[in-house]
Amino acid sequence: MSTIRQQDFIDSIEDALQYISFYHPLDFVQALEKAYNKEQSKAAKDAIAQILINSRMSAEGKRPLCQDTGIITCFVKVGMDVKWDKTDLTVQQMVDEGTRRAYLNPDNPLRASIVADPAGTRKNTKDNTPSVVHIDLVAGGEVEVMVAAKGGGSENKTKMVMLNPSDDVAAWVEKTLPTMGAGWCPPGMLGIGIGGTAEKAAVLAKESLMDPVDIHELMERGAETTEEKLRLDIFERANKLGIGAQGLGGLTTVVDVKIKTAPTHAASKPVVMIPNCAATRHVHFTLDGSGPANLKAPKLEDWPEVTFEVGEGTRRVDLNTLTKEDTHEWKMGETVLLSGTILTGRDAAHKRLQDMINSGEGLPAGVDFDNKFIYYVGPVDAVRDEAVGPAGPTTATRMDKFTDMMLEKTGIIGMIGKAERGPATVESIKNNKSVYLMAVGGAAYLVSKAIKKARVVAFEDLGMEAIYEFEVEDMPVTVAVDSEGANAHTQGPAIWKAKIAELDAKLK
Repeated sequence: MSTIRQQDFIDSIEDALQYISFYHPLDFVQALEKAYNKEQSKAAKDAIAQILINSRMSAEGKRPLCQDTGIITCFVKVGMDVKWDKTDLTVQQMVDEGTRRAYLNPDNPLRASIVADPAGTRKNTKDNTPSVVHIDLVAGGEVEVMVAAKGGGSENKTKMVMLNPSDDVAAWVEKTLPTMGAGWCPPGMLGIGIGGTAEKAAVLAKESLMDPVDIHELMERGAETTEEKLRLDIFERANKLGIGAQGLGGLTTVVDVKIKTAPTHAASKPVVMIPNCAATRHVHFTLDGSGPANLKAPKLEDWPEVTFEVGEGTRRVDLNTLTKEDTHEWKMGETVLLSGTILTGRDAAHKRLQDMINSGEGLPAGVDFDNKFIYYVGPVDAVRDEAVGPAGPTTATRMDKFTDMMLEKTGIIGMIGKAERGPATVESIKNNKSVYLMAVGGAAYLVSKAIKKARVVAFEDLGMEAIYEFEVEDMPVTVAVDSEGANAHTQGPAIWKAKIAELDAKLK
């Protein structure tokens, strides 16, 4: 019988969450490198380059890969022969204590994103607890832990269906994946759970994402099981869709497909698909009573040497002298480097602004959106000499319902976020002669280096959802929707889906 010290477990959870905040799994880095070398779409290749550069910078600086440091999911398999040195805390409470310590670490504070009372006040718990913990009792005398930090942008794209027993899972994925947009920050992984009951399929899908990237090894040796054949089928179909990195169109949409199955009712075929984003973060460790987990730091030389250079046609913009008419010259797909003042705001801030405007109160004191861009972001707190912590974009689609109000009643001339905008919002952008710019999701630390000053100007009580004023210098963005309504997130994937079909036809 092994005795596991409570403190060793808590320390291991804390260390693991700090570790995955700034270290990508190396197998994922290697998969992104393959995708980068293969990619023929310039927009997608540039996006992957920024993700890889950001990954190395985070590893060097020990700062988060993404500003969304996630909701914690922890799978804990406790051996039946295990004895705990103390029993005053449950496994859930021990995971939460490790999470609390990791997220409040003064050297690398992580963004607290968890809100209590989800159907009501949605008040931030301030320490990213509680975690989501799955506990199994298994044979043996060890405790095995798989822990992940899952960003909201990818978690929100989870899809669930109850198929008929004879329905084709791969066909459902092929049909469903384009409806998920780019808010899950491709290229990433798909975790698919099949069987059991609805909730079992969801747990299977989440657990499958803990497995290493090995699709290319599977392709080389060939599929042997039903699950392996299905993985290869879905992998091929998904990448032929042409969605590409950040949804801009390209050869690689997913770097792997993971599948776990369980026996199910004869009348049922529950299927859940959960994507992992470009900030895939997870680690595994085992405790045997000899002390806390020893997580070895990867070597920096294991990261590829990738550079991101702006092209000759790049437009440099002084935001402090920019007019709305100036933005009418910008065209979809252009790279723009922004310098000057921008304001931030995301879900909670938009809702509060809406309430203030509707009540006749107007904008809060100190907030002037006139001729400004609003950046959809909830940054990590700064440390040491940083102006702000990692500050990558959040999913712009969630702000669609506020877009008419913001464009018509606040004076903003454009928006910055990640992923696509809905059809009605694209029409609103066109009608208001505005623009929507896209920053790369999964490159938060890289983006933060362009932010030279930051201060809260309103709604400080909202924490990371407060309105900030940023002074930026050469912040790289892409024109995703221009003032004429041309939309990179519809045109890019359509172009590349056709190109991929042409390439396949030539190979046959």
